[in-house]
Amino acid sequence: MTEQQQIEGCKSGDSKAQRSLYDTFSRKMMGVCMRYCGNNRETAMDLLQDGFVRVFTGIVSYDGRGSLEGWIRKVIINVALDYIRTNDLLRNTEDLEFIADQDIDSSALDEISANELMEVIAELPDGFRAVFNMYVIEGYSHREIADKLGITESTSRSQLTRAKQLLQKRLKEFNEE
Repeated sequence: MTEQQQIEGCKSGDSKAQRSLYDTFSRKMMGVCMRYCGNNRETAMDLLQDGFVRVFTGIVSYDGRGSLEGWIRKVIINVALDYIRTNDLLRNTEDLEFIADQDIDSSALDEISANELMEVIAELPDGFRAVFNMYVIEGYSHREIADKLGITESTSRSQLTRAKQLLQKRLKEFNEE
């Protein structure tokens, strides 16, 4: 089934088109879910299912501008962010006006695989991980992060800085092991 057939079929409620769309994108979107829930597979599966329910109900609003995968990713990320907000996973965030930014020692990255790096990111506290994913991986601005998570821009900046500091510390430990 072509992407256009998947879209049209999903818009008309065709279960075969929905299954085809799910089969095409579920693996990548599961990776997105895993990044936001700290590699908790059960939670990630719930987020993935909730996300695809939103995709199927909201696909009528997809107008073809931009890639379908990008649109689905945005829906999935919003489901993950709703989960973070609903479960108050940002409760330990602090609103700091300034935290000294530390440079990350890029040599720490030389010795680690992509999978190992994702494991280290998954170990970050929920708030740090959410902001890190949104800023570094998804490309959101601090203003967008603040709006989506219901925090201030300075909290977003401080969470990113702390995430980088923890990552640097953990990467050094990882390389020493």
